[in-house]
Amino acid sequence: MNIYHEPAAEMSAKARDLTRALASLKEEIEAVDWYNQRVDLTEDEKLKKLLAHNRDEEIEHACMTLEWLRRNMDGWDEQLRLYLFTEDDITDPEDHDQDSNAGKDSDNLGIGEL
Repeated sequence: MNIYHEPAAEMSAKARDLTRALASLKEEIEAVDWYNQRVDLTEDEKLKKLLAHNRDEEIEHACMTLEWLRRNMDGWDEQLRLYLFTEDDITDPEDHDQDSNAGKDSDNLGIGEL
């Protein structure tokens, strides 16, 4: 399966590494979901414990990949700092940002409010 939507040979090594990390993150999240479904359905407690362990390992891998992305791809650090480890409503930072920009002449490219 090709993970590139553009010619890989024309992409920088960094761009190819970012694509690899993003693909890996998707795969880890998918594995978390699969294991979690199996944990939910199995009635065998020993199997449930094993599958939960496997799910938690996949969560660890996803978090490690997120941290790599935070360090290596523009945008991740700012967004993760804005949304993670807060107790406010998840949409509050967005609402606050929109409120603080209300009435300002912004660079909206003439497309108006979305």
